[in-house]
This record gives sequence, C-alpha cells and structure tokens, in this order.
Amino acid sequence: MANSWEQLIASWEPRMRQAFLDAVYQIRDSITLAELARLIEAGRIDDAVRAVGLDPGKFRSMNATLVAAFEAGGLATMATIPATVVTAGYRLNIDFNVRNLRAEEWLRTYSAQMIREITESQQAAIRDVLVKGMEEGRGPRQVAGDLLGRFNPKTGRREHGLIGLTQTQIEWARNYARELATGDPAALTRKMRDTRFDAIIRRAIAEKRGLTKAEALPIFRAYLHRALRVRAETIARTEMLAAFHASQQESYQQAIDAGQLTEAQVTKTWVSMRDDRVRFTHDEHGGLDGTTVPFSGVFISPRGGVLRYPGDKQAPIAETVNCRCHLRYSVSYINDLR
Repeated sequence: MANSWEQLIASWEPRMRQAFLDAVYQIRDSITLAELARLIEAGRIDDAVRAVGLDPGKFRSMNATLVAAFEAGGLATMATIPATVVTAGYRLNIDFNVRNLRAEEWLRTYSAQMIREITESQQAAIRDVLVKGMEEGRGPRQVAGDLLGRFNPKTGRREHGLIGLTQTQIEWARNYARELATGDPAALTRKMRDTRFDAIIRRAIAEKRGLTKAEALPIFRAYLHRALRVRAETIARTEMLAAFHASQQESYQQAIDAGQLTEAQVTKTWVSMRDDRVRFTHDEHGGLDGTTVPFSGVFISPRGGVLRYPGDKQAPIAETVNCRCHLRYSVSYINDLR
C-alpha cells in the first residue's frame, strides 16, 4: 500500500496547507493596523498579543480537514483488510467507524493539541516581534505593519506579514533583511530566497553596496511569501502523516475488536522512503527502516524516541516533523474464503 498511501497523503496535504493559510489570513484581518499600532504605542504588549485574535475558532477549517482525512485513511485501510469467515459461510468485513469512541477521543485530543501548539507558538513569535520592535525604536505603525502585512487590493487580503511564521523563521527573515541592506553575500545562500532576484543581489555585491529599499522590498516580500508556504507545507505534511497513521492503527484495532482479526496475527513494519532526505534515525542504515514489531508494539529510534507510528504526536518533534515514512501491516493468517 506504499504508493497508494503516499498518494492519499499527497492528496490531502494541499487541503490542510490551505486551511492553515486561510486561518493566517483571517487572523491578519481580525484587527486593524491602527488599533494594533495604538496598543503598541501604549506599551500594552499583552493586550496587543491578545488583540491579534489567535482564538481556536480561527482554525476550525484545520480541525475539519483533520477529521475528514482521518476518516479517509480509515476507509482506505479497511479496504485492504480481507474479510474472514467466523461461521460457516458468513463473511465478517466491517466498515471503518469514525464515530467509534476511541477514534473520537483521538481526534478530539489531537486536534486540541495541534491548535494549541500553533497558537502558543504564534503568541510567542508575535510577542518577540513586538518587544524587539520597541527595543529597536521602530514606529508603532511600522511594527504593526510588519506583523499584519500590507493590504493587497488585488487579492483583498493582507500579505507579506510575519504572522504565521515561527520565531526561527522570523529571525531568519530579519537576518536576510540585514544581508540585503548591507550587500552581504550570505543573502545568496538563503534556501527560501526567490532565485529570480539573484542577479540584482549579485550586482549590488559586485558594486560593494547594499540594496536600496526599492530593490530590497520585493525581494524580501518574496522571501516572506515562501517562508509562509514552507511553514504551511510543514504543518500539512506533519499533521496529515499523523492523522493517516493513527487511522491506520485504529482501523486494525476496530477489525480486531470485531473479531475480523486477532491481535496476535498482526505485525507492523517501518518503511522509509530510502533517499537522502530520510533522517538517520529512520533510514535503512541502522535506523528504524525494516523494523517489525507486534501490533501493539512501539518503535524505538536510535536516539531513544518512542513511536507507535510515523508522525506520532507523543514522540519527540525531531522524529516527526516532515517525516515521510509509513507502516506496512502484515497479517499472519486469514481464513481462506474460497
């Protein structure tokens, strides 16, 4: 099921990515630039952070996508589990039940954790921007504009703001802005830069000068646009991977509960993409790739991380972010239906 599983995840990633971006755009539009600038000018940092509007309701589309993807994964998995004969001539082949109490509990807990992590990281990032802006003596409207971005009448939304980015991404963006302003060659090493502007940067470096504001603005905005896309893609990949693998585990558990299988019949094997992007703890050279455990067993990475499946939210983040691995479930015996 490796190829079909990867295709299923790939088909749902764009939906989660767009759900996150829609939430970011909604948050940026939830407060006016003038109101945010007023709070910043008054030094009311806590109020400014709250005013941005990072309430869980903004992420309801992400929650809906998570539920739908979880169900899709469960249905796809159930279709691969053969029916079994429990009495003469009677085939047992259950359907995936997303309303199962255990499934509902996973969705409720995971969704709450996902949204809490996003909102808390955003609150920290916003606070950091506000504090540093005040320390640097930047004007309140300028700091507010940095966060919210500028309104684009063509798209009808605010674009190129810092809201939505992680603290690390914001720091990278700050460094990139300084590199552009000073003509630092390091600007050409930024992975999220838009290479279409490289000629302009090289010319400024050759002339031993920094870029003018007019030159740097579109380049910096392109960087912010790409950074937000990377953030959205990382979230989409991580959350969809977790949802699909949790639904896969839940599908087999429901089949076991119904008597279609026994737990002793089922094992699961870790399968990596086996390319140069696989983290060393998951690869075939001493990592988890090829490791087989019982159905209720866990995988122990070389770094000590404990995972029930790829993308397991209970595992260390270093083992889950942007993971592309999957599990291959095997059943040792299924009654012959012929």
